[in-house]
Amino acid sequence: MKIANITVGPNEPLLIIAGPCVIESWETTYNTACALQDLSRQLNFSLVFKSSFDKANRTSFNSFRGPGLENGLDILLKIKQKLDIPVLSDIHEEAQCAPAGKVLDVLQIPAFLCRQTDLVVAAAKTMKAVNIKKGQFVAPQDILHSIAKVTEQGNKNVSVTERGTTFGYNNLVVDMRSIPIIQASGYPLIFDATHSVQLPSAAGGVSSGQRQYIPNLTKAALAAGAQGLFMEVHPNPDQALSDGATQIPLNYVKDFIQQCLAIYNVAQSLPAINLPEQGKCSQPIAIK
Repeated sequence: MKIANITVGPNEPLLIIAGPCVIESWETTYNTACALQDLSRQLNFSLVFKSSFDKANRTSFNSFRGPGLENGLDILLKIKQKLDIPVLSDIHEEAQCAPAGKVLDVLQIPAFLCRQTDLVVAAAKTMKAVNIKKGQFVAPQDILHSIAKVTEQGNKNVSVTERGTTFGYNNLVVDMRSIPIIQASGYPLIFDATHSVQLPSAAGGVSSGQRQYIPNLTKAALAAGAQGLFMEVHPNPDQALSDGATQIPLNYVKDFIQQCLAIYNVAQSLPAINLPEQGKCSQPIAIK
């Protein structure tokens, strides 16, 4: 997969998609992007900056959604030009794809919309990279159909982000088997470090979360073979206007990424161990 001048896949530098959940202001967005760019240079990982111009899938009608398409894309374009880094944002409607495709390097399909054929096809037709968030209600093998909706438009720059599966009410669970299942498609698997610990709609009209478990799940996903990470980062998550409970404080990000890189580099260097499926074992070894 190619994103601008970045290659994502086996034996490539770790891809990290990071930034505030939603564009709150120019200052917060730009300053966070600058800090992440500095880290990418220090630690040698591939960076795509993300922040949403519109959060159309908020729990409550009264929740902050962002600056909207036109103003949000203008902010992301300025960051892209000033810092020379690829940018990503969510899209929610077919009509957003063409203008977003003129600015964004990656169009992201939100998890709730991963089966919306017309939206996925419109995003693919921009010929920009498409990152599909796997819906909380979708089995790993079923997201392969969403990949096909992109590739059948002639666009091979597609990735899938694992962000957990609905587990009862207001909770998610991550099945690490989904990583090799989705990677069997030949396209990169990205792990969503922050939404995977979300407790959807669990805080009286807004989502809550368990930020303290982000390192545990993320390190497990990298050991299982994830080729990229998605993480929402904010200078002051407790004051964030969206998903504050699961955003990583900016001053913790360096130490966190250093640990992630150490695990990623080891995992990528190990040879695969392909155990046989049931009924396909070779002649058993006699034990005396």
